Amino acid sequence: MKPQHILLLAAVLLTSGCEKVLDKTDLSAFNEEQVFNDTLLARGYVDYVYDQNLPVWPTGDFQKATDEISGETRFFEGTVQVNTVADFGTSVNATNNYGKIRSINQFLAKMPASALSEGYKKQLMGQVTFFRAYRYFDLVQLYGGVPLVLEPLGAIGEEEKEQAAIPRSSTSESIQQIVTDLNFSIENLPGKWNDSNDWGRITSGAAAGFKGRILLHYASPQFNPTDLPERWQVAYDANKQAIELLKANGFGLHQSFKDLWFTETNNPEAVWVTSYNNKVGDQINKNQTWDNNTRPSYLGTGSGSNQPTWEMAQAFPMKNGKNIEEKGSGYDPKLFYKNRDPRFDNTIAYNGATWHINGNTNYRLWTYFVNNKTVEQKATVTGFYVRKAIDPNLPTGAVANSGTDWIEMRYAEVMLNLAEAACGINKLDEAYTQLKAIRQRAGIDPGADGFYGLSPKMTRAQMFQAILHERQIELAFEGKRFWDLRRWKQFETRLNGKRRTGVTINLKTSAISPEDFAARRDGMSLDSVYRNYMEIIPKDLDTKYTIKWLPEYYFFAIPSTALTNNARLEQNIGWPSGTFDPLK
Repeated sequence: MKPQHILLLAAVLLTSGCEKVLDKTDLSAFNEEQVFNDTLLARGYVDYVYDQNLPVWPTGDFQKATDEISGETRFFEGTVQVNTVADFGTSVNATNNYGKIRSINQFLAKMPASALSEGYKKQLMGQVTFFRAYRYFDLVQLYGGVPLVLEPLGAIGEEEKEQAAIPRSSTSESIQQIVTDLNFSIENLPGKWNDSNDWGRITSGAAAGFKGRILLHYASPQFNPTDLPERWQVAYDANKQAIELLKANGFGLHQSFKDLWFTETNNPEAVWVTSYNNKVGDQINKNQTWDNNTRPSYLGTGSGSNQPTWEMAQAFPMKNGKNIEEKGSGYDPKLFYKNRDPRFDNTIAYNGATWHINGNTNYRLWTYFVNNKTVEQKATVTGFYVRKAIDPNLPTGAVANSGTDWIEMRYAEVMLNLAEAACGINKLDEAYTQLKAIRQRAGIDPGADGFYGLSPKMTRAQMFQAILHERQIELAFEGKRFWDLRRWKQFETRLNGKRRTGVTINLKTSAISPEDFAARRDGMSLDSVYRNYMEIIPKDLDTKYTIKWLPEYYFFAIPSTALTNNARLEQNIGWPSGTFDPLK
């Protein structure tokens, strides 16, 4: 059984206090003073904050608005409106950012006066300030600076409108408050929790890693268009601290890129993790949906809805570390799968691939067409499936209840964050060190020069692009690509005016009959199959539009409902009646 604290065991809301926590004690029997002066009840409140705020497996429009997977999205159609990104929230509601912040602020306001020991109080508060930082950064990366509510006021939209009508703080002030909260977490949380039942609680290293991620965003062109060197320096310092804290407490790269998702308690790569299938009483009722939504539908469950683009398949380098278009890479477009970076086979499933799935180690995936009809019951639109984090040993009947943990921050990401920040201050040797270590774990050949296919004399600009490319490969389908393209303002240069593509793989019936091929295919070498019997036909996935990302999408509009509820809010420049500059 995974640690109970990650699951919502009770909603310890002080305004109504009638739920149950941990040992199913009825909290309606307790007043505020008892809740904050009882070790288990106070911890129960913290557990509620975890459940409200822990991130989940990535889905939705932001996942589709990349070059990773197919799917229509308003961000690429160019039809985003003022109310499209409505994560601001206008009422006390556990589903929006300010509703969650209010629960956090209630705890932080009451806990200092508790009779519990100072060390224990700070440990609990350190976990909660982490999530306040998380909620505020969720807002800042969408909109820029936001109202900083640090006391449990009535939310915007309640009767206390006058009290709650707080103007937006500048983006720089918002970032500083986030950093202040995370510094408190770093100072007051352990580097590693000793009790296995505490696996998944935030550590000082996780707080430092998140601080490093945020300051890297703040140093990137979206927030730092003039390339201020001091932004890169503080990002470097933060990520250096994160690496040192994590190393000192036993964190590091998992030995296997393929298997890192299936190691749970004490996974060295899992810096920040959301655990699933936690047990409450005799019920197991918190299951992730990634596995079920991603594996091919015809395998008994799932919908096959996360389908990689041809661009994503081509982005992976070769086993020698060279990009496919580089001289000497050895890439053969007819045998696109051959001699690729091993992460390719562990991330993307393609026609003819051997895929250990449903407990079958020798399963061959066939997604080809015969006379314009797929051999699958329901074909992949792109020609590919995602296989990253798909548990190979789950039987068909267990897929819908998959409990594979979501790793929001891997140690590999912290390394990439450090590499990018080091590049920002021209410490290119340090950036090389991180990239080479990640490529070594991936299984790329070191080459005679020991650079794992990387150009050994990159400029700062070239190194930035190499790091972004490495992030695209290493962190593929982990919900990071949208934010990377956005913070580097690369949607226009990489994607605008283009259409994402997939492939249709046809069986050449002039070379072999469909019946004969179906009977023999599992015993054939894949090279022979593609050389003799298959043709690869590119096709457009974006059939309704070419991609049209607009500049104002780098800071989305404050929703009109929020503006109506709080007359002191300013709209972002670039949107109707906008006066707020999110770069200040």
